[in-house]
Amino acid sequence: MSSNRLGNIVGGIVFLALAIISGYRLLFWFPIMIGQERVGQVATFFVFVISAALCLIFILGSRASDRR
Repeated sequence: MSSNRLGNIVGGIVFLALAIISGYRLLFWFPIMIGQERVGQVATFFVFVISAALCLIFILGSRASDRR
């Protein structure tokens, strides 16, 4: 297993965990505060979409580097 493939898998797992956490927050609406400001659901939706896309890119990238 090359280090590039291992890095892609680890990155994919990290972004998958972030997507799962933000998806959970979207479903159950628990509040997040940063300082005195609430983080809105729209920001969480964008985090979900971006982290899910990055997860797919990393996982598919690890599969492509395996074929070489």
